[in-house]
Amino acid sequence: MTTRFESFTLPAAIIAGASCTASDSETGNPIHNASTGEIIGWQEHADAAQIDAAVRAAHAALDAWRERAPASRGAVLRKIAGRLETERATLSDMQQRVSGKPPIEADIDVSDAIATFNYYADLCDDASLFAADSIALPDDSVTGERHHEAVGVAALIVPWNFPMVTTAWKIAPALAAGCTVVLKPSELSSPVEHRLVRIMTESGVPDGVVNLVNGDGKVGALLAAHPLIDKISFTGSTAVGRTVMQTAAQDMKRVTLELGGKSALIVRADADIDHAVALAVGGAFTNAGQMCSATSRIIVHDEVYRKFVAALEVAVRALVVAPPNIESVSMGPLISHAQRARVEALIERGVKEGANIAFSGALDSACGEGFFMAPVVVAEPDTSNVLWAEEVFGPVACIKSFRSDDEAIALANDTRYGLVATVVTRDDTVARRYRLALRAGLVWINTPQLIFPQVCWGGLGLSGIGRELGVAGLRSYQEVRHVVAWRE
Repeated sequence: MTTRFESFTLPAAIIAGASCTASDSETGNPIHNASTGEIIGWQEHADAAQIDAAVRAAHAALDAWRERAPASRGAVLRKIAGRLETERATLSDMQQRVSGKPPIEADIDVSDAIATFNYYADLCDDASLFAADSIALPDDSVTGERHHEAVGVAALIVPWNFPMVTTAWKIAPALAAGCTVVLKPSELSSPVEHRLVRIMTESGVPDGVVNLVNGDGKVGALLAAHPLIDKISFTGSTAVGRTVMQTAAQDMKRVTLELGGKSALIVRADADIDHAVALAVGGAFTNAGQMCSATSRIIVHDEVYRKFVAALEVAVRALVVAPPNIESVSMGPLISHAQRARVEALIERGVKEGANIAFSGALDSACGEGFFMAPVVVAEPDTSNVLWAEEVFGPVACIKSFRSDDEAIALANDTRYGLVATVVTRDDTVARRYRLALRAGLVWINTPQLIFPQVCWGGLGLSGIGRELGVAGLRSYQEVRHVVAWRE
């Protein structure tokens, strides 16, 4: 099934189930097909009045939704998962047509969203997660209880690199917890988010429980600052995350920030080199490197360094960088012309600082006017070089050698970020040491970047605050309250 997007216009907002057009028809932005560069539609931007109306709609719907039995909320989440499965082909096609993702990546995105809604539906069926806990107190004349209750109205601000996926990571636990939400998708990738919201409405989510406002950072800032917002969940750059945190501080809003990363993949001397290369390519160049979890700092033991680099060069040069309709495609475009220009400027700066480009891939002849960029590998940059130290968010990987585990751990941890890390080794004892020593929220041992809704996601330092997914993701949309009462 192929979805056609030519000449579509996305409304400024969806408030209590109704589409709301922009008050100013000139306020908005074009939506591009990243694979061709062509404009395929227009997105209106919400104004302050529409943002206010969306938040008030969520506030009005809050009491009825959070008082609904958790199992009933879970049944709605399970219906959403079912509808996503039914519309899998359409949603995958939307990801490909807007973001330019290869078919396999677009399909994984749909699977991820389905798994997330099903997981939180299952949690809603676990009564123990929502029941009051008895607290033992030293005074027998009183009783104590601990309750987990919905935090309130949540503002969900999501990025363009994984539309629908990041949204599911936020909306599913928020609805499971009993919150109502206002979603602000990226202005670059919102078509699939609009379809997701419609699917939720058609699956039985009551009007006002899920609302959407379109626009750029100004819209996100107005939403985050609204006095009726109780919780902000933001995924995006560290720079914007700082601003969100400052905004939240004004009213002490609860906040979850999933921000940038500059993660390491460590290849020990005992590693299976072919497997290590496969993990390096996947970790650095999936989604054209537009991942906060990109393991773009590749740290390789000196004994296998030359063998690894030679094998990596073969693999990188074999990558087919092309539009999603090319059968052998393995890497798609960057999201926009501006993003490609940003990455190119960082490479130029890195080279001026002394970085040496060891080799790069090539573009398929079908790339045309799309926002494509060949993968680049940099050898032995200084640790102060921008390409080693800062998040590039593009298909750029750096390699450095090490001679001891202590040195590898020090190199991996020498960053202000702390999202993920990957270790490739056949030694279980050494793997345990790395797991304990690496400063990261998630460590993969000999595995690709597998992400399950049961496993929490989040990092340390500049990678953010709080956790998504898992039971912790549910708890992030709840407040802990206690009750102490005289014993009757």
